[in-house]
Amino acid sequence: MKSKVVVEDAFVYSEETNLTVRKTSLFFTGDGFTAYDCKGQLVFRVDTYGPDSRDLGELVLMDAAGRCLLTVRRKRPSLHNRWEGYLGEREEGQKPIFSVRRSSIIGRSNVTVEVYSNPAEEYQIEGSFAQRNCTFFDADKVSVAEIRRKVDACANVVLGKDVFSLSIKAGFDCAFAMGLVLVLDQIQVDDFADNRVDADPITDDPNLSS
Repeated sequence: MKSKVVVEDAFVYSEETNLTVRKTSLFFTGDGFTAYDCKGQLVFRVDTYGPDSRDLGELVLMDAAGRCLLTVRRKRPSLHNRWEGYLGEREEGQKPIFSVRRSSIIGRSNVTVEVYSNPAEEYQIEGSFAQRNCTFFDADKVSVAEIRRKVDACANVVLGKDVFSLSIKAGFDCAFAMGLVLVLDQIQVDDFADNRVDADPITDDPNLSS
């Protein structure tokens, strides 16, 4: 696969990369995400600071040292629940580098990602993020990343949905992929708020419930 740098080439790897993503508390200071590599080293983190910051519709992706890599921001008004991504910490007047939107506003639907620097570079995210089961496809319908439930190999137990796996194919920007995870999470939050999420059959299996 040809390298796809959207955020930063330092996060484009020559081999497939598997990250363990943990969503932290929804109710206390320091809400957000942490992402670790297979060696347990912190790669990305996202922190918010109480409920007021979540209302701004803006999240910042940082590296392990706290350097701002990417800001994702809700575009208002937006009929299709559109989000936009900005390099680093967004400043007033800065132009976005990509956008994320629903393919449809009716019921469950796929998500479309457009990269502004290359009109031919478009991605589709298919599946259910709520169930931690979705795939990112490029314009040629080739899988570039996947989100799956995390399994504890020792106990052979499926972990809760606050911990999941993000697998990124070689040559695809891991920071970009993680930024898309943030947007998917926010779209899911909006779905629950609007009572528009349908039950997925996977939730009927008690062994897979969180």
